[in-house]
Amino acid sequence: MSRLDGKVAIVTGAAQGIGETYSKALAEQGARVVVSDIADSSRVVDEITSAGGEAIAKIADVTDDASLSDLVEAAESAFGPIDILVNNAGLFSELRLTPIMQLTNEEWDRVMKVNMRGTFQATKAVVPSMLKNGGGKIINISSGTFFYGGPGIAHYVCSKGAVIAFTRSASREFGDKNIKVNCIAPGLVETEGVRNHPDLHVARAPTLQARAIKREMVSEDLIGTLLFLASEDSDFVTGQTFNIDGGRHNY
Repeated sequence: MSRLDGKVAIVTGAAQGIGETYSKALAEQGARVVVSDIADSSRVVDEITSAGGEAIAKIADVTDDASLSDLVEAAESAFGPIDILVNNAGLFSELRLTPIMQLTNEEWDRVMKVNMRGTFQATKAVVPSMLKNGGGKIINISSGTFFYGGPGIAHYVCSKGAVIAFTRSASREFGDKNIKVNCIAPGLVETEGVRNHPDLHVARAPTLQARAIKREMVSEDLIGTLLFLASEDSDFVTGQTFNIDGGRHNY
């Protein structure tokens, strides 16, 4: 028997990259996964079903309440009430390094809207469905950049710091409803978006040098923590942020 047999999971921002890895890992452990993104997620779903898993694709915008309502309805119609939400949708690889004094208000607000408000909105949309099952697991995705700052990405760092703050507050509010809310803060992951980014090459060598584990980080390095937080193994864990970065920061 797999760890997540019969569980229903939504992963946002899952058409590629880390979200794709999360979706496949959950499905491999028996979860029925709704692979959600503003882009077409059908390739990921096809790969999950070809491997024997259960999944559907659903286009959804985490900053639009009507779109999120449709997402929850689709999940419940296909699989039943939701047990697991992975708030992965966010802006990062498309952002350019921009000094604070050159950041526009519009760009600041765009990043905060998707990365922080999207986490808030998706949580609000899914919690009523979790209550039908008597509880659930919410896994928010922050970033290791919060722990050291990060020149040129102040808007991103602040948005991800807000995700950690939201995790702590939501864990207090939902604890008596048997909904556990935790957070993963990945280090710099060698996704296609990072490898092809025009600016991020300046961060790759210093990041590797600063790690206790001297190798590049890949999305699969996050699977163990994800499954721990999604499963009954973490039933007495809430409000926590797990810093997964190969030992770059020891908190």
